Formats: sequence, structure tokens, C-alpha cells
Amino acid sequence: MGYYPRIMVLHNLDDIRREMALFGITQQSQELEASKSLAAMLKIEKLPPKKAKAIVDSAKAVGISTYLKVDGRQADAQLLIVGSLDKLHSLALKLADPSFYALLGKQIHEMLHDCNHHDFKLHCGAYTLNVGQRTHVMGVLNVTPDSFSDGGKYLNPDNAIAHAKELVAQGADIIDIGGESSRPGSEPITVEEELDRILPVLEGLLDEVAVPLSVDTYKAQVAEAALRLGAHIINDISGLRFDPDMAPLIAQYGVPVVIMHIRGTPQNMQQHPSYTSLMGEITEYLQQGIELACTAGINPEQIIIDPGIGFGKTVDHNLHIINRLSELKCLGKPIMVGTSRKSFIGQVLGAAPEQRQAGTAASVSCAISKGAHIVRVHDVASMVRVARLTDAIKNASPDN
Repeated sequence: MGYYPRIMVLHNLDDIRREMALFGITQQSQELEASKSLAAMLKIEKLPPKKAKAIVDSAKAVGISTYLKVDGRQADAQLLIVGSLDKLHSLALKLADPSFYALLGKQIHEMLHDCNHHDFKLHCGAYTLNVGQRTHVMGVLNVTPDSFSDGGKYLNPDNAIAHAKELVAQGADIIDIGGESSRPGSEPITVEEELDRILPVLEGLLDEVAVPLSVDTYKAQVAEAALRLGAHIINDISGLRFDPDMAPLIAQYGVPVVIMHIRGTPQNMQQHPSYTSLMGEITEYLQQGIELACTAGINPEQIIIDPGIGFGKTVDHNLHIINRLSELKCLGKPIMVGTSRKSFIGQVLGAAPEQRQAGTAASVSCAISKGAHIVRVHDVASMVRVARLTDAIKNASPDN
């Protein structure tokens, strides 16, 4: 059994202190550890206490600080391991010994490697997207009557096709076509309704735009019809969970897939969402989605992950996810983030959906700086500029 450890590369001393405070670590110890200019923290949750204590002994043997927190109610333990990347590698090798926790050691070793993985290329039929080289912008095309921001505007196929062509002219690298609203409280529609909305637009765009076309659906029947027609990417808000036929289908066609985190369904996801460990639970859900995909035969190099901003999260949850987005790097997959015009921006700024462009720009820039490779947006022209400048700042190096 895997315990889904997380590697947290925290260069900000306030973040290090905050994480340690959650463990009840004294301020004096916090300052002692922070003063070491620590490179990384390893957090492992849901551990049996006896196994956690054995790992503590191994960590001490390689000179790493450890902090153990036991939840008496659930008889589970959390373990915080703090040290340089080199020492964490040493711990991973020690745990990989056949006589010890080989699977956990392997997971830690792979995550340490994946934290520094940057060469992400997605193969989308005739197109190759080098999302590790620069931020890519996915333009939203909702062909729905009830989406929260632009519902009804592009329900007519001719209007949708014209809008998509405009988004491409503005710099969109991908167009994401959605036929069913996933706003909070939305009701599902039939496969037939979804296909009636999506297929005419997809067919009309295939020869009209020179970018990959993504289809936003969690239904395998819809995905299959779209892929037969020529769709290049499937964006599944359920992370392959809602339809058991989805993963094998994507494996059959060999296209990239977006595995997103969601708590519940669009109908109930915003009914008092709560987490014991927000980033831990999102990481575990996405890791399990990756394993599900790979077991079905999906190429691991064709998997994109998305933390699901607004999908079963409060305002504070969404802000925290963006702030700690870099923790998802340990999964070794390109990260997509969709904050565009969402309600958490409106609640922070007191702004209606059509007034959230500045808030979207701020969230997009922050997400890119924290590790996002793809941003899903409505306002493509302005967000392309935001992405280009953020990339330039992020990759700037001083003159020699």
C-alpha cells in the first residue's frame, strides 16, 4: 500500500514556519530548522504509528529532522521530515532496501526526481505542445445555455465557431469545448444533448483553426464521438472517476487527458466542502487518478493534472491551492489551472463575473509563478499578455 507522500519545496521561511506550526512544533525549533536554509519538506499522512516511528529512526540515521503527529481518534500518524534534497535522497535509498519499506522509498525517490521535471511535451495528433517551455493558454468555449459566466452566448454553432477563431487569433494555444455546465448546482444533461451541442462546433473548427481542440466532458460516450471526429484532448472534471469507460477509451486513442480534482459532483460540491488536509487530499486524489490512467494503458507522458479550483472548495481553499500549487510538482505532470472569472475572485473583490478580469489576471500570474503550465481562461488576449510577462519574470536571470 502506498501512503502518497508529498514533497514540499518551501523556500519562503514563513511557509516553513507555518507548516511546522501545524505540527505543534515550538517557535524555538521552528527558528532552528528555518535557519538551516532548508531545501525541502517531506510530509507523509495516514501512516500507522509503528511504521511512522520506524521511518523516524531511519531518518535520524541519515541526519534528518523528523516530527511525528498522531491523531488519536483515527489511530493515524502524520510525519514531517525536514532536510536537504541530498539527505532526502539518502532516506529514500535507505527505505528502498528490500528489508524495509521499499514501496515508500520508491515513491519518495520518484517524487524527488519529479519535483525537478520540466520537459513536458504533449502529443495531440498533428500538434505537439511543449508546455515545459512556456505557459500555454487554453481558451474556454462554452456551448451551453447556463454556464456561470457566458452561458447562452455561443450556443449557436456559428457563433461558437466564430468566437473560437477569434480566441485563436488572440493567441490561444488550445480551445476547450464544453457542452455541459459544471457550475455549482448545475444539473446533468443527456449524452444526446451534449453531443448535439459539441459535435457541430468541433466539426466546424477542425479545418478552421490550427490548434488542438479539447473536449470538456466526463462521459465516455461523448468523448468517443468527439475523438472519432478528431478531438485532440479530453478534459475530465471527474479525474476519470464518473465513467469507468473513460480511461480505457483515452488509452485506445492515445490522446492527452486532464485529470482534475473534484469533491462530490457539480450538484453538491459546494455544500459545506471541508478537508482534513487540503493539499494532501488533492495530491492523493490526483495520484490515484494517475495510477488509474496508467493501469488502463494511458501513456503517462500524456497526463495533465488540475487541482480543480472551485470544484468542492471554499474561497480560502482556492486561495490556499494557488499559494501552494508548487506542491503538485511532486507528481511529475504538467499542471493546468482554471481560475477565470470564478466566484472566489468575485467574493474577494466584490465583483460580478464580467468585472473579474483584473482578479483573473492576478490569479493566473500567481498560478504560473507557482508552477502552472497551462491556464484555462475566457479572456484570451489579456491573459496571453499576463502569461508572457509572468514567464519572462519567472525565467529572468541576472547579467553576468
